[in-house]
Amino acid sequence: MYRRRRLAVGLITLILVAAVVVGVVFGVRWLVAEKPWENLPFLKPGPAVVKTPDPLPTIFPSGGTNDGSASEPDPSESPTPEACAAGAIELEAILDKTAYGADEQPQLTMKVTNVGSVDCLVNVGTAAQSFEVSSGVDVWWRSSDCAVDPTDQWSTIKAGQSAETETPVVWDRTRSYPDTCDAEERPAAPTGATYNLTVKLDEIASPEKSFTL
Repeated sequence: MYRRRRLAVGLITLILVAAVVVGVVFGVRWLVAEKPWENLPFLKPGPAVVKTPDPLPTIFPSGGTNDGSASEPDPSESPTPEACAAGAIELEAILDKTAYGADEQPQLTMKVTNVGSVDCLVNVGTAAQSFEVSSGVDVWWRSSDCAVDPTDQWSTIKAGQSAETETPVVWDRTRSYPDTCDAEERPAAPTGATYNLTVKLDEIASPEKSFTL
């Protein structure tokens, strides 16, 4: 009986030890997988503190009160250029020649200059462009009379900078009207006469540029 009791006690002890070992193993695995300590409020990481660098001095005004201070504008916050204000754009009519022979056709371009103090947007597309050839008060030809699929093209012109149209518009030395675009023949401009070229972007017009045929 004594041996049986000792054997029974030994078996119970082994079972308890095995249960404790199994519990410890599964407990460690659960801790590694779940990481319950991360959910404790006093152990959660706080928001990262971002240090804002001090503004750099610049010659541009800060836009605040006039206290003599200035700050460097952030390039990522640079304002998008707006449409050019009235008077900020000047146009110049440009010809490849001032006198043309009988078989030569005038090639016309325009120069756009931003005379304002800020960069701005201007519509330089064919929907806004117009080249006009006149003789006195008589307008002989307009590029807009027979323009095909006119489009808008907004471009940024930097303050104090100029841009020219790359592809010249060719005047075929005939009179134009919107209702004669498909005509096989149109009246030819008389030779030996002086004509004036004016270029326009919407309501902006250039001074006249004279030439002869």
